[in-house]
Amino acid sequence: MLKLLSSTSRQIQTHLTSPCLRVTTESQPSSFLKSLSSLTGLTQRNHKSLSFYQRAFFCSGSSSGDGGDGGGFVEVEVRSGASDTEAEVGAADASNSSAIVPTNPRPEDYLTVLALPLPHRPLFPGFYMPIYVKDPKLLAALQESRKRQAPYCGAFLLKDEPGTDPSVVTGSESEKNIGDLKGKDLYNHLHEVGTLAQITTIQGDQVILIGHRRLRITEMASEDPLTVKVDHLKDKPYNKDDDVIKATSFEVISTLRDVLKTSSLWRDHVQTYTQHVGDFNFPRLADFGAAISGASKLQCQEVLEELDVHKRLKLTLELVKKEIEISKIQESIAKAIEEKISGEQRRYLLNEQLKAIKKELGLEADDKTALSAKFRERLEPNRDKIPVHVLQVIEEELTKLQLLEASSSEFNVTRNYLDWLTALPWGSYSDENFDVLRAQKILDEDHYGLTDVKERILEFIAVGKLRGISQGKIICLSGPPGVGKTSIGRSIARSLNRKFFRFSVGGLSDVAEIKGHRRTYIGAMPGKMVQCLKNVGTANPLVLIDEIDKLGRGHSGDPASALLELLDPEQNANFLDHYLDVPIDLSKVLFVCTANVVDMIPNPLLDRMEVIAIAGYITDEKVHIARDYLEKATREACGIKPEQVEVTDAALLALIENYCREAGVRNLQKHIEKIYRKIALQLVRQGAIIESAVPVAELNEAKVECVETSTESVDVSSNKQNNETPEEAEIVHTGQTLEEAEIVQMNPQPDDLQSSTDQPTDSKDTAETEKIEESEVTKAIEKVLIDTSNLVDFVGKPVFHAERLYYQTPIGVVMGLAWTAMGGSTLYIETTQVEQGDGKGALNLTGQLGEVMKESAQIAHTVARAILLEKEPDNLFFANTKLHLHVPAGATPKDGPSAGCTMITSLLSLAMKKPVRKDLAMTGEVTLTGKILPIGGVKEKTLAARRSDVKTIIFPSANRRDFDELLPNVKEGLDVHFVDDYSQIFELAFGYEENENK
Repeated sequence: MLKLLSSTSRQIQTHLTSPCLRVTTESQPSSFLKSLSSLTGLTQRNHKSLSFYQRAFFCSGSSSGDGGDGGGFVEVEVRSGASDTEAEVGAADASNSSAIVPTNPRPEDYLTVLALPLPHRPLFPGFYMPIYVKDPKLLAALQESRKRQAPYCGAFLLKDEPGTDPSVVTGSESEKNIGDLKGKDLYNHLHEVGTLAQITTIQGDQVILIGHRRLRITEMASEDPLTVKVDHLKDKPYNKDDDVIKATSFEVISTLRDVLKTSSLWRDHVQTYTQHVGDFNFPRLADFGAAISGASKLQCQEVLEELDVHKRLKLTLELVKKEIEISKIQESIAKAIEEKISGEQRRYLLNEQLKAIKKELGLEADDKTALSAKFRERLEPNRDKIPVHVLQVIEEELTKLQLLEASSSEFNVTRNYLDWLTALPWGSYSDENFDVLRAQKILDEDHYGLTDVKERILEFIAVGKLRGISQGKIICLSGPPGVGKTSIGRSIARSLNRKFFRFSVGGLSDVAEIKGHRRTYIGAMPGKMVQCLKNVGTANPLVLIDEIDKLGRGHSGDPASALLELLDPEQNANFLDHYLDVPIDLSKVLFVCTANVVDMIPNPLLDRMEVIAIAGYITDEKVHIARDYLEKATREACGIKPEQVEVTDAALLALIENYCREAGVRNLQKHIEKIYRKIALQLVRQGAIIESAVPVAELNEAKVECVETSTESVDVSSNKQNNETPEEAEIVHTGQTLEEAEIVQMNPQPDDLQSSTDQPTDSKDTAETEKIEESEVTKAIEKVLIDTSNLVDFVGKPVFHAERLYYQTPIGVVMGLAWTAMGGSTLYIETTQVEQGDGKGALNLTGQLGEVMKESAQIAHTVARAILLEKEPDNLFFANTKLHLHVPAGATPKDGPSAGCTMITSLLSLAMKKPVRKDLAMTGEVTLTGKILPIGGVKEKTLAARRSDVKTIIFPSANRRDFDELLPNVKEGLDVHFVDDYSQIFELAFGYEENENK
């Protein structure tokens, strides 16, 4: 509001360049009103300067101080310093553009005026206000009235919409509302009391008004543009000598004096008002205070509508007092901000001066010099080993760092780049241990079995010892979960005395994780290999890349392709990271990868690896692992001593066979941990019971001894010594179970009883007594025995039963062998007859079979018909019978070609109505001509056959070598037949005596 009034006054002074307005009244101003003008340094214009002005008069509507109707007069003083011609021109311009010209008739003669809506604040008499008129008809009417020497209109404040907050509505919304209101609607939205305003200037749609006197709307004269009939309002009569009015006026003046001290803009308002209106009287003082205050439009409208001068002064005093409070808050806010800013500036200047002083004294270098010194200090130990091209890049970046400003973003990028370059172990290698015997001992300590893996590692160490240097290799350990692939990598690193670093690439879909980001990206970082070298501090660590068969592929590239450069022995000597952008030698790094399924690894990546398959553990191996590794580690982790628990071999065997049949030992470890947790809880509970029961046992023995000696006093003293009455002791004893009582009464110690009844006089005797009591409690705790009888109490009901569904195989049922990601398992093939009739031969398949297995079933059906036709030409079973072939465990997806021979045998068993040998299992892919093709997973399938008590296995002849390479304990007790054609399987499956199957 203040800015608006200030700009308004400047605009008016610009438009009214020549005239100067001044109002005088018939009555002389009072001395206290003159004091307000003296506060602002304003005095009435010097009379000596009147010769420089010419005067013109027009009527003013300001009411007199006594409430009479005596009008004042306005004199227009035009400077006469210019020539007469210029004065005439100025007078002409004033008559055209300025509102301060002689008018006839007088303002009070206008009883019908144009209604001009004011959106923001009411217009007070003696003040200017610019408004924008968007209605073209209203603007044209204003221009027409000004041309007719009647430049007056009525300025009325708009009412707020009901239910709206006037403080929330913006100015643009208010102006929009004004443009929408016309005629009757606009008339209903106007306040009744307004101001008669003189139109001083019209420029475009901007109209500048000056207020003269109060008006009240009586009725509407016309609608477009809105014209209303008005009454001219005069202030109510008042007594100028009234002490209350004088006191109120003095308080208003005093408050205005304080307000005017805070802002020069307000002093400009006073100057403009006194120049254009004249000296202050009581009504003008009230109007002035309300007009320059920051009150809301409704409060200002209330002052405008008030005709009682005393009440008006009181309302103005309230508004001006609020301005004082606002100015105080403003001053406190400004002071707080100024103190904060000045404090920060002072602190900054002192810090800069401190830096300059330290730099001059040589106590501290600047940031860039300190950084460069730190980077060079890192390079010094291995400077001779750093490649030349890397040193050149580092020197260039150090020079660049000195030229950059510390506050620039490029400075931070260069600093981080140098930090990574200088932190890498260029040419720094750890001393390897090529002792084969030591490596063999470490590998045997950490893992049981795994002969193939251990032999391959020992071969690597032996080659390194003969060459004097070890070249990095890429080894891929494949096998089911829980067989120890990840822990093998850690053991290899320990046996070779290399640093170990592991990172998993399972689900990795961003190439930048391997190759790094470009330095132009925000938050760029090097890849995992660079981070690995920085973390381990050597250039020849063992890096374990876990779950390499689970690599993802997303919008950020193909990580499997990015690993080709990393894992290629011919390329990784010059591995290029996107962030560092300098070649790194990774040829000395030993990479060990782990995978569950090798088939999931892309062939180009698999071609760069040396795959070592870990099939899993047989039952005997699991027993050894559980006894020598898992049980020992779990017992130490639970804080249980070996003499406190015993797990029998039968319990371990039952645990493996009935709960943990997986190829790995992770599930077995979980079950052993579960057993030992329950044992720990049992021991703690038992120990707590015994600790609380020992004093009771001592008391009972004392009572028995007292009865035998017939001395009552000893019994009483014993009870007092234990702070228990005989009744309490008996209650505690009877509260125990019989078993607990027996435990407590084991190994009675009369000496201990005597020491407890007598007062110990020496601390040494007390310590010995406590040790004896502790040993007694430990001996009293029974040893926990885990056997097959109570194994269910610790691990629950068995999860697995015998894998053999049929101990006597029915007609049409044959056992096959399958490979899974968890190891090997048995797979039954069942065939039954649905219906029979001429030409109804068909085959229906179930068991959630894959496409390959469905094709195998169709091939088996064709081969079985050919074999039946050869063996029994008159048997038309397949031509006239609808068959149903099912593979149990229907919820498990199954796919693979190795069930072909098993399906043929199942179909022929049903067709010939002859069961297959009961202890027989087979596997092999079959062709349409009956040839048996090789299969995979020989070890896993052999282990599955052993778990199912199979005595005879049929393998393809091509897998003979795979079977021969198995350990003797795996092949022990198995009768294995290797076949090339199905006719050999037919003889093995059906060429037996009937009583043998029975």
